[in-house]
Parts: sequence; C-alpha cells; structure tokens
Amino acid sequence: MTHATEQCINLLDVGEDIGLQEGSKLVHAFQNAYPEVTPGYYIGKNILEQILNQPHCVGVNFRKCLTEEGQEHLVYTGVDENGKDILEYTVVSSSGKLIKKDAIVADRTIWIDEDILLPVIIISS
Repeated sequence: MTHATEQCINLLDVGEDIGLQEGSKLVHAFQNAYPEVTPGYYIGKNILEQILNQPHCVGVNFRKCLTEEGQEHLVYTGVDENGKDILEYTVVSSSGKLIKKDAIVADRTIWIDEDILLPVIIISS
C-alpha cells in the first residue's frame, strides 16, 4: 500500500483495476493469514454517490472502527484535493446566505459473503 505522503500526488488517480486474478490472490492471502477477522464489507452505491457529490470531494477514506457491540466496522468520509476529510462545507441558502452544512460521516456497512470474489445472489428492489 502506498501512503499519500509523496509529493505531487493527484488524489483523483489513486486506485486502479488490478483484475480478477490479482484481486483473488490478494483476498485469499488475507483470508488465509487472518481467518478470524471480517473478510470484507459491502457499501451501496447511493451513500458512495452522496459522499462523492459533496463539494470538492475527490475520494473516500475508509477507517476501521468498533461498534457499540465491539464489532469491527468501517466509518467513511469524503476527502478533498488536499487529502483532508470533508467534515463540513459551505452552501448558498435559498435566501442567498452562506451556511455551513455537516458533511457525511457514514457507516452501516454489511458483510455479504465469506468469499467476496464469488457470485452472491441478492434480490434487488
């Protein structure tokens, strides 16, 4: 994993398609090394789009956390072009005034399947 401490990194370009073979190899290596931990999470498109549509958002930070019940989970926030979490932003109200809005700090991921690279049958509405 590369940290964003390098000079002149464009945060919009972080991440790439590694293909099924490499992805499967990495996932299985993790599952073999850490069989007792949650193998992965599912996050729906709607919340990701809401986060990415916030002003100046160029990506999403995912942080491990513990729920009130002690379960491992993720909290995720939008990130601006400087690598800072977007915690609030300014909008113009209907009366023309500038007002601060709380940004989205999200959770409520789910765990769908032990092997995240195998097909999962989901009934969608």
